[in-house]
Amino acid sequence: MNMAISIPASYRGLTVTPPFHARFRRRFTPLATLSTPLNTSSSSRQAAVDWVEETASFFEVDDRPIMLFDGVCNLCNGGVKFVSDNDSRRRIRYEALQSEAGRNLLRRSGRAPDDISSVVLVEKDRSYVKSEAVLKIMEYINLPFPQLAFFLQFVPLFIRDFAYDNVANNRYALFGRSDSCEI
Repeated sequence: MNMAISIPASYRGLTVTPPFHARFRRRFTPLATLSTPLNTSSSSRQAAVDWVEETASFFEVDDRPIMLFDGVCNLCNGGVKFVSDNDSRRRIRYEALQSEAGRNLLRRSGRAPDDISSVVLVEKDRSYVKSEAVLKIMEYINLPFPQLAFFLQFVPLFIRDFAYDNVANNRYALFGRSDSCEI
């Protein structure tokens, strides 16, 4: 059985245009970028190391979380000063991402040791990055920040991380950088 569809002559020259939003889909390039994944092929020793076990000593005596930050970024140094000033109970420790301890804790968090694209909060059993790290840090500091973190958690993660990435990718241009870690 052969079925044929006949199209009236008035419709043969008809062109279909895609919806308005579909015309821009291919040309849009997001401003934010993803960080590079951990390179496990660099050496067999590095791939075989259990970084959670290797860095367990950071939490043996002191179980407070560690905030990893870019030590040469003025915005990050200001953020650490702000958190320190608003952490009256001293519930958070600080470590620069560029330090040996910072690089090891990055590996523990499943990130490349030279990835300085995000603030990271490392707890004994879990790590947080980007906007999740910021919200978790807000939970540790004085009022009203834990309440603010509660409301901000309802903003979808992809929106929070998109905003975070755009600030993080432009932090040196907007806030400058220092020659060494100020903390």
